[in-house]
Amino acid sequence: MSRRAPVAVPGAPHAGGARPVIAGLVGRPHGLDGSFYVGEPQAALLEIGRTVTLAGAACTIVRRAGTDARPIIRLEGCEDRDAAQALRGGELHVDAGVLPVLGPDEWWAEDLEGARVFDGEQELGVVRRLLALPSCECLEVERRGGGADLLVPLVRDAIRSVDVERARIDIDLRFLGETA
Repeated sequence: MSRRAPVAVPGAPHAGGARPVIAGLVGRPHGLDGSFYVGEPQAALLEIGRTVTLAGAACTIVRRAGTDARPIIRLEGCEDRDAAQALRGGELHVDAGVLPVLGPDEWWAEDLEGARVFDGEQELGVVRRLLALPSCECLEVERRGGGADLLVPLVRDAIRSVDVERARIDIDLRFLGETA
């Protein structure tokens, strides 16, 4: 799962929020015409004609090839291999307005990163990142005061609520087999 993929917690209360998101990372050049591979792609956002922002400049995608898992694109004004190489490692951003509308219990993964995690009123830590495990996605929580990271599965029994606007997630430690 890409860190920009929508994630869902069935039945969890939710408050929405949106901001520009990363559609992918500029990878190595492909061919001589300025095309390049896109790393960590959000393929649905990399369509021909779509405007992306790269290093603060708006660019239009003029070529799209490859697969959804490994797309190849070329941006207007990027005319040769050297130009593509100079962009390598850059983030391709898209306006939140072009993102698909999420359901009431879905969030963009990056909106959860950095959120404070609580069990009731007790603050436990901060979401470091989202992990895609074989059985489900999990929040990797850096514990307040140190200690081993806490893994919180994105399931209804573990997550009581998510408030993206307040960057706050309420979880049930007892479900995870821990005490407060």
